[in-house]
Amino acid sequence: MRVTDWDDYVGQFIAVDSVDLRPRVSGYLVAVGFRDGQMVNKGQSLFTIDPRPYQASAEQARGQMARAQATLVNADAEAARGRTLLASHAISQQSFDTLIATDRQVAADLRSARGAVRSAELNLTFTRVTAPISGRISDRRVAPGNLVTADQTVLSNIVSLDPIRFSFTGSEALYLKYQRENQAGTRASSRTMANPVEVRLQDEPTWRWRGHMDFVDNALDPGSGTIRGRALIANPTHFLTPGMFGHLRLLGSGAYPALLVPEASIFTDQEREVVFVVGGDGVARMKAVELGPRVAGLRAIRQGLTAGDQVIIEGVQRAQAGHPVHVVRGRIVSGPAEPAAQVEAGPIASSATPASGGAGR
Repeated sequence: MRVTDWDDYVGQFIAVDSVDLRPRVSGYLVAVGFRDGQMVNKGQSLFTIDPRPYQASAEQARGQMARAQATLVNADAEAARGRTLLASHAISQQSFDTLIATDRQVAADLRSARGAVRSAELNLTFTRVTAPISGRISDRRVAPGNLVTADQTVLSNIVSLDPIRFSFTGSEALYLKYQRENQAGTRASSRTMANPVEVRLQDEPTWRWRGHMDFVDNALDPGSGTIRGRALIANPTHFLTPGMFGHLRLLGSGAYPALLVPEASIFTDQEREVVFVVGGDGVARMKAVELGPRVAGLRAIRQGLTAGDQVIIEGVQRAQAGHPVHVVRGRIVSGPAEPAAQVEAGPIASSATPASGGAGR
């Protein structure tokens, strides 16, 4: 079998975007345009602040602008007449300079009045608080009739849901492993996306949710020796919500050939993992092995066994190294798929079943 390792992490879903809604102007709240907890679209009107004071301010600003426009028309006419009178020496140069300065001052006043109109009209539009993003809105924090303060009062909160992020932390050892594999060019990859991930929720037996890595932090936490990572998960039905916990698995290796044996055939001899194999002479011998992940109810063996080895799968407790055993051909039965690894069928010699055909007793 060709086996691909997965590394398992516990983490939490977080929103890609989360926005606290605050008013841009102060005033009394007069209307709420949504139901608590509903989905809202970007640009949708959510709150209305009493617009009447700002309508009055806008009208006043428009009046000031109209007055400035009329004053400018008169100042332009005075400057034009002054230019004619100066040419005929009917007025002094000083009087003409005064007319030109007055004309420029009035033109500046008009620009200021236009700015005041734009500011007043902008404040008037701010009396409607609209959704800056699409997502699910929380409940209203302020009821109509209350005074809200610009840039201070929190009216509600919106979180985006599709896609959603899954945040987790990994150890320095795993980070180093990934970096070594990237440098060596042995890091597992996908034909459709880089660094694919799978997620299951607390009550789910299978890895139902799929996505890909989109961020790894730029430094390890010196206190815990861990580094923060983040994956992006598709959430079209909006089932996932920020704050949920789950398990994420990330590809931990490229596909490699491995033999599969039952857990019962493996035991610990001091600081190493070993299995009993039976040679052609019918004598049991110990072999040290390097364990891989659990796959289909069995344990993958990375190193230590060959396809021709006969592994004792029953009666291991009675087997002794260097002693003959009576061999009866056995059969390994796989169980349900394990979440720690992925198996790829392939035409390779190290198939699990023929490698583990002996039973000692």
